[in-house]
Amino acid sequence: MQLEKPMFFAPHTSLIQRMWYFTLRGICVLTLLYLILPVLAIVPLSFSSSTFLVYPIPGWSLRWYQNLVASDEWRMAAKNSFLVAPSATVLATILGTLAAIGMNKAAFKGKSLLMAILISPMIVPVVVVGVGMYLFFAPLGLANTYVGLIMAHASLGVPFVVTTVGATLQGFNQNLVRASLSLGANPVETFFRVTLPAIAPGVISGALFAFATSFDEVVVTLFLAGADQATLPRQMFTGIRENISPTIAALATILIVFSTGLLLALEWLRGRIAQRQSIS
Repeated sequence: MQLEKPMFFAPHTSLIQRMWYFTLRGICVLTLLYLILPVLAIVPLSFSSSTFLVYPIPGWSLRWYQNLVASDEWRMAAKNSFLVAPSATVLATILGTLAAIGMNKAAFKGKSLLMAILISPMIVPVVVVGVGMYLFFAPLGLANTYVGLIMAHASLGVPFVVTTVGATLQGFNQNLVRASLSLGANPVETFFRVTLPAIAPGVISGALFAFATSFDEVVVTLFLAGADQATLPRQMFTGIRENISPTIAALATILIVFSTGLLLALEWLRGRIAQRQSIS
C-alpha cells in the first residue's frame, strides 16, 4: 500500500498564492533572525578567553563567569536587583490589579483620560520619567533609598498590570460576582474565591512584565539609586562606560537564560490555569 504524500496546498491553489505563502514565512523567519541574532551574539563572547569583546574568538574559557561570582560589586548588585524587583512587582501587581478592577466596574466621564494617565509611564520617554521621579522623590528624602527605588520601579510596572488585567476582565462574567454576593459571600470572599481565580492569568502576566521591567530598568535607577542601591543593569552600564569586560557578556548570558526560563514558566502556568478552568 502506497502512502500519500502530505500536501501543503489544496489542489486548486494558484502559483501566486503559493509564492505569497512562502514569502510571508520568509519574512517571518527574517524578522525572527533580526530580533534574535543581536541578542544571541553576546553569548559566545561570554566564553571567550580574550579580555575584550571581539570576534573571532581566540579561545574558550569560563574565567568571566568565575569573575562574576567572585566580584563583591556584582554580588551586591545581584542582591539589590533581587530585593528591588520582587518588591516592586508585588506593589505594582496589587496597585495595578485594584486599579484595573476599579476601572472595569466604574463608568464616569474622563475614564479614558484616567486610563491614559495610568499607562503614561509606558508612553512617556523614560528619561523624562526619571527626571520627574527624582524631582518628586528627592524633596521627600526618598532619593538614594531602597524605598524610593522600589516605589519608582513599581510605578513603571503598574501600566503593564493594568493593561493585562483589564484585558482579562473584558471576558469576565460579572454574573459570577452577583451570584456569589447573593449566596451570602462578602466582597472580600468574592474577590479571592471568584474574581481573582478567573483573572489569574492576567495578573500573572502583568506581574511578569512588571518584574522584567524592574529587573531591566537602568535609567530611573541612575537617577534615584545611590552607590549602595546599584542594581545589575546599573552595574552593567557602569562597566560598559568604564571598562568593557567580557564579565558583562557573562551576566548578559545569564539574564537571557533567566528571562527565557521566566517566559517558559509563565506559559506553562497559564496553560495549567486554563486547563483547570476548562475542567471546572
